[in-house]
Amino acid sequence: IADRHPVHRARLLKDWLARHHDRIEMHFLPGYCPELNPVELLNGDIKHHVTATTSPRTKSELAAATRTHLRRRQNQPDHVRALFGKEEVRYAAD
Repeated sequence: IADRHPVHRARLLKDWLARHHDRIEMHFLPGYCPELNPVELLNGDIKHHVTATTSPRTKSELAAATRTHLRRRQNQPDHVRALFGKEEVRYAAD
């Protein structure tokens, strides 16, 4: 399941998908709909918690705070799984 970002529609990806059509099937979300994309929900979680708990002043501080938050989420699979419980993205949990 992918959004319609140009990288998901690139010739290189289309060629790869053609070679692996028996192993993978792409499903595209409508144009702009971050509420339907679980990855965007995780991005929102990162933005909320990183800015709520830290005040990064540089790119490296922001990157470090983001890595710390994502490592924390790796140890909280129930929290990540809950992102898929939102009604709009339940299709992706099956």
